[in-house]
Amino acid sequence: MLIDTYGRVATDLRVSLTDRCNLRCTYCMPEEGLQWLAKPDLLTDDEIVRLIRIAVTDLGVTEVRFTGGEPLLRPGLVGIVERCAALEPRPQMSLTTNGIGLKRTAVALKAAGLDRVNVSLDTLRPDVFKTLTRRDRHHDVIDGMAAARDAGLTPVKVNAVLMPGLNDDEAPDLLAWAVENDYEMRFIEQMPLDAQHGWKRDGMITAGDILESLRTRFALTSEGDDERGSAPAERWVVDGGPHRVGVIASVTRPFCRACDRTRLTADGQVRTCLFAREESDLRGALRSGAPDEEIARLWKLAMWGKKAGSGLDDPSFLQPDRPMSAIGG
Repeated sequence: MLIDTYGRVATDLRVSLTDRCNLRCTYCMPEEGLQWLAKPDLLTDDEIVRLIRIAVTDLGVTEVRFTGGEPLLRPGLVGIVERCAALEPRPQMSLTTNGIGLKRTAVALKAAGLDRVNVSLDTLRPDVFKTLTRRDRHHDVIDGMAAARDAGLTPVKVNAVLMPGLNDDEAPDLLAWAVENDYEMRFIEQMPLDAQHGWKRDGMITAGDILESLRTRFALTSEGDDERGSAPAERWVVDGGPHRVGVIASVTRPFCRACDRTRLTADGQVRTCLFAREESDLRGALRSGAPDEEIARLWKLAMWGKKAGSGLDDPSFLQPDRPMSAIGG
C-alpha cells in the first residue's frame, strides 16, 4: 500500500512514457521545444511494465494513466498497454493525449485493453488552435477524438485550458459541442508547469470565471463531494443531464486532501505531486538489479514523505524545475 503520513492512499498511477511532444502549446513549452531526455535515460518498455506490475500487484494501484509529453509518440505503446491489461488484478487504464495520431491508433489501443482516453482541445477555432499550439493540426485532433469514441474508448473526456485574450470566450461553445458529440468536457485552470516559468496568478482564468461563463447558457447542478470522491474534477450536471462538465481547479480550489495519485516520470522518478520539487529514483534501483521487494520499499518510502499540499497558496511557492512535458499530467 502506498500510504502517506496524512492517511492518503495512492491507488492511481500516472506514467509518463515520453517527454517529447508534437505540439508547442504556449502554456507548456517554448516554440523551439525543449532539450529532450536522451534515449538511455528513458525507461525501456520492459522497465515500465515491471514498475506498473509492482504497483498493481504489490502496492495496491488500481488505475493506470499513460501520459507524456505525448504518449502516442512512444513506439511501444500498444504493447505496453497489452501487457498491463494481462496483469492480475487488471488495472483500469486510460491515456491522456493531444489526439494527434488517435485516428490511426484508437482501434489497436482498444484491442490491446485501453479503457478510455482524455484528449486536450482548447478551442473549436482552427486559427486559435494554431496560435495556441504553433501547429496546424486542429482537424487531426477532431478526427482522433471521433475515432476514439467510435472505437469504444469512452467516455472521451476533453480537456481545455482557457487563456486570456485567446480562447477565454469559448467555454459555452466548447461545452455545447461536447454535449452534441457525446464527449465529457473538462476545463483546467492553467497551472505553473510551463517550461518558461511565465505563469502568473494574476489574470489567469479561474474556475469561478469558467462557471460564470457556462451559466450564461446552461443550468448547472453540482454533483457534490460524495460523487466526486478523489477525482480532480468537480462536476456539474448540464441542463438536468445526462451530460456532465468538470472543472479542475488546482490553483483556486486545491483538492490535495483527497489526492490518491502517485507519478512516474519517463526517466523512472517517483513524484508525489505535480508541483513537487523532489523526486525519488527507481530507475537506478531497476538497473542495479534490485528485486521487486526493494523497489516496492523505495516507492513506499517516497510516498510516505508526501507533503500535505501543493504549496500553491504559499507566498514562497516555486515552480518545479521540470515542466509538465517531463513529469506527466
